Amino acid sequence: MSERDRPVARLGDPVRGSRSGQPIMVLFDLLSRRWAMGILWNLADGPQTFRGLRDRCDSASPSVLNTRLKELRSVDLIENTPGGYALTESGRELFRHLEPLGDWAMDWVPGLDRG
Repeated sequence: MSERDRPVARLGDPVRGSRSGQPIMVLFDLLSRRWAMGILWNLADGPQTFRGLRDRCDSASPSVLNTRLKELRSVDLIENTPGGYALTESGRELFRHLEPLGDWAMDWVPGLDRG
């Protein structure tokens, strides 16, 4: 089954890397899909139209982008507003938790060059 055909897992459903479907594994399965994180990161700057997101995610095909938007809407992380796609309160809360990981990664990556 391709990534595009795989439905978003729900609590208790097996996901890649976990038969138990623990909430963190369900979240990691969703966020590991192509462009899911990029969409969330770009929407943290504010609402974006489909075209605006496509421009910011320049190598994402329209079909992949559309699939991710549907998936993220189905789990209440983004919504379609009159101003375009936007993070929901849950999406903003998730981003607040992910942002420190982004900061940590900025410090971590330069250390990999020393290896």
